[in-house]
Amino acid sequence: MANHKLENKIYAIKVLNKEAILKRNEVKHIMAERNVLINNLEHPFLVGLHYSFQSTDKLYFVLDYVNGAEIAHAIGYMHLKNIIYRDLKPENILIDSDGHIKLTDFGLCKEGIQANTTTSPFCGTPEYLAPEILLKKPYTRAIDWWCLGCVIYEMLYGLPPFYSRNTTEMYSNISNEQLRLNPEVFVSDYAKNIMKQLLQKEQFRRLGSSEADFEEIQDHPFFGDIDWRTDCSNCQEKSHLDHLGPSPSFVELLNLGFV
Repeated sequence: MANHKLENKIYAIKVLNKEAILKRNEVKHIMAERNVLINNLEHPFLVGLHYSFQSTDKLYFVLDYVNGAEIAHAIGYMHLKNIIYRDLKPENILIDSDGHIKLTDFGLCKEGIQANTTTSPFCGTPEYLAPEILLKKPYTRAIDWWCLGCVIYEMLYGLPPFYSRNTTEMYSNISNEQLRLNPEVFVSDYAKNIMKQLLQKEQFRRLGSSEADFEEIQDHPFFGDIDWRTDCSNCQEKSHLDHLGPSPSFVELLNLGFV
């Protein structure tokens, strides 16, 4: 991220290594990306390119900065209601008509999980399972913060951490291998740090694992530019489904409106 001194506006900067581009024969792809980004500039729901420049060995794209805090806020809200999600992944993150995220598919949620409560069912999506689930240990709501780390990693690197096409190998990687951060992809120090803390294999040392839960996430420097009160001021429970008449606990699940 970078702050434009004259505009006082935050931008995201994508840094590309020229040598790596040439080795992978991706010059045409990069130019196509640049052209598409330029054409996206005026559309409100697409990331646009504002500036591009280069140094001797790198290319720089200055892009719209998109607030990534809403996913964390959504998980924090569910935890406040004593619900763990257990299935955070890109496929379950939707974008509404205002460009805000909404989480969907609450089939794996579990109610009644407070700060010190554990549960043990084996469930979730293979790529995003926390080590404690694979090791069949009782787990806490900290599994959702592991999943957040996986999503951040995938957004930055293109694949989930520890990924393998062989599920058995992937489970072994999740349980035993150290987190690898590709040095050819530019990622801020804050982003690296939050991924390392969220993808901590020991659940009780994981960021967000204490009773403070979401507050630990809020306080991390990765979210330092987020004003949680104003940027998420529209976060509220919705009641438009109350007339359907299911039990209150089910209505809570359906009414989690993360705007």
